[in-house]
Amino acid sequence: MKVGYVRVSTIEQNEERQIVELREKAGVEKFFVDKVSAKSAQRPQFDEMMNFLRNGDELIVSEFSRLARSTTDLLHIVETLTARNVKVQSLKEQVDFSTPQGRFMLTIFGAIAEFERELILQRQREGIQIAKAAGKYKGRTTKKRPKDFDLFKQYYYERTMGVTKIAKHYHVSRPTVYKWLKE
Repeated sequence: MKVGYVRVSTIEQNEERQIVELREKAGVEKFFVDKVSAKSAQRPQFDEMMNFLRNGDELIVSEFSRLARSTTDLLHIVETLTARNVKVQSLKEQVDFSTPQGRFMLTIFGAIAEFERELILQRQREGIQIAKAAGKYKGRTTKKRPKDFDLFKQYYYERTMGVTKIAKHYHVSRPTVYKWLKE
């Protein structure tokens, strides 16, 4: 079976381009889609896909940067799947991993992708420093504590509502709720 893994870094990003590409160019039959940064170790659809893949299946991705968090991670994933007789293919980097040359190219592609990601982060940090020096960057705005939070604070201390539910109610993170509880 041809299985596709699709990943976008944020909820706001659209995964449709990758899905269409995998379906039209490679004939992918089943998709696993994660909307989470690659640096996150928690990728539920990735884990489900790894459990789903069977002997003789083919895993296809649009490019290797969608599959792994680092070169080491990429090599580990490919080794694990190859040992299970699962073929791994990238549409962008067309390489046969069953050969020593293919595994060598995989290492090079993975290193280049990791290097590119580090350069992007470095340029981002430099841009933020320049903007801060110019007084144009203030950082992420903090969420102000809502006026009706005292009611939810009471629910929290009475153990009738947990932090997760409160965070979902206000569309904020759990650490933000903990910060509000300390105020």
